[in-house]
Amino acid sequence: MSTRATQLPGHDSTASLVTTGLAKIGLVLRHEAWRERTDTGLTPTQSQILVLLGSRGRPATLGELAAELGVSAPTASDSVAALSKKGLISKQRGRTLAIALTAAGRRESERASRWPDVLLEAVEALSLEEQGVFLRGLTKMIGVLQDQGRIPVARMCATCTFFRPNVHDPEWPHHCAFADVAFGDRHLRLDCADWRAPVTKEKTQRKEKNQ
Repeated sequence: MSTRATQLPGHDSTASLVTTGLAKIGLVLRHEAWRERTDTGLTPTQSQILVLLGSRGRPATLGELAAELGVSAPTASDSVAALSKKGLISKQRGRTLAIALTAAGRRESERASRWPDVLLEAVEALSLEEQGVFLRGLTKMIGVLQDQGRIPVARMCATCTFFRPNVHDPEWPHHCAFADVAFGDRHLRLDCADWRAPVTKEKTQRKEKNQ
C-alpha cells in the first residue's frame, strides 16, 4: 500500500486551517469576555482599559488608550466615563487629561488580566517546545498585522529597541538589552511595560540636527 500523502477532502490549505483554528479560539475569548461582564458589570473594552493601565504602570491619556486598544475616541471616552463612575479610575488634570487606576481599579485590573482557566488549560496541554513555536508564530503574525495597519502597535519584544534576536546559543537565543538577560522563544513578550519604540534613522538625523 502506498504511503504517499494524498489531498484530504476540502482541499484546504494549511494557512486556511490555521485561520479556522484561530477563529475558534476567538469564539472562546469572546464568550469568556461577555461571561465576565455578567459577573463584573464591565464591558470587554472597560476591562481592557483597566488591564492596559495596569500593565503600563503609569497614567495614560484618552488618546493613548484609544490608540493602543484600536477603538475610536468616543468609545474610549464612554468607557472611561463608566469606569470613573464605578470608582475604578481617576482623572488627573494637567496639560492633558491623565487617566490612572484607583486602588479598586488596580485590584480589578489584576483580576481582569488573568486569562480564563479554560484557555490556560488548553495552552498548558502543549509542550514547552510547542508553546515556544506557537508564541514565535503569533509574534510574527501580529507584526504583519501591525505593518498592515490592521491592529494597534503592540508593545512586544519583536518591535522593541532593546530586542536582540538570535545572538546567543539555540536554547536561549535572544537578548533583552533593557534587562541584560538572554531568553528563549517561549519567553517572548507581547505586551511589556518596558517596551520602547525603535529609534528610526529619521529620528536620529533629526536629533543630530537639533544638537
